[in-house]
Amino acid sequence: MYETSHMAMQEAESDAAEASCAEIQAFVSRPEFSVRRTATAHCRFEAHAHAAFTVTALLAGRMQACIGENEFTLTAGDAAFTGSGQLHAAEAYEVDFVSIRIHPALINELAAEMGLTRATAEIVFRVSHTMDEPLMEIARIIAGEVTAEKPGHEIMLDALVRQLAIHLLRSHLTVRKSAQIELSRVGPVDRRLRRALEFMHDNYGRELALEEIAASAYLSEYHFARLFKQITGATPHVYLANLRIEKARRLLVETTLPVIEIAAMVGYQSQSHFTKIFKSVTGITPRAYRDSSRR
Repeated sequence: MYETSHMAMQEAESDAAEASCAEIQAFVSRPEFSVRRTATAHCRFEAHAHAAFTVTALLAGRMQACIGENEFTLTAGDAAFTGSGQLHAAEAYEVDFVSIRIHPALINELAAEMGLTRATAEIVFRVSHTMDEPLMEIARIIAGEVTAEKPGHEIMLDALVRQLAIHLLRSHLTVRKSAQIELSRVGPVDRRLRRALEFMHDNYGRELALEEIAASAYLSEYHFARLFKQITGATPHVYLANLRIEKARRLLVETTLPVIEIAAMVGYQSQSHFTKIFKSVTGITPRAYRDSSRR
């Protein structure tokens, strides 16, 4: 009886939180990419990072953004670029935007096909934001396809995202040859952090102390934390939190598991704490995120 009542109270708390969350018009998730279109009076995203290369195209309104150490303002027609693992945050009012996240595997695959790089090279954005009308036109079509959901829109989105990725490789991404980059199960990573990153990806579902993570890389806590922040731009704690949120995103979209169960699977014993962290990163609650993916 207690368990049922407790879960009901948590669901009620989530419903109350959703009343103030952003209105999500559409969301699509695929193994190689995800697309989210948002139209809202206000949204805020706390500093976070994820593995994807992300294009955020502003269709209307104004957005204050911070990517890495760069702070800037986006207006309608502007696009922002977030690299894989790059820390970023944003706040916007009366805004309509589409965010396209492309998995590094697709970027690396296309780069190899274009003869630009090998799988172990580092690929980064040249700038954090730009005005690029061809890019914006692709983004507008993607936003329309996600919102309208016409017959064949999944096939169209596959083609459009690949077109966008090729445009990025031609115009906005650059390849850095680096002896420090190695190929691992989590993609191209700095070889000095490879063991620790793989360790976190293997054990994100349980409590992880900094000492244990550092030990997996054969480093002291101090040197590991310093090196990790220097290379990734985020602390190990922030990286692990974002890894858990990324895993939760997939589970919310691809399964029907209760939110409280997903929270436990990604390392959170409290659903309310999980919901708070999830919303600070994505701008919406886990329930709203799941609902938006099914519209």
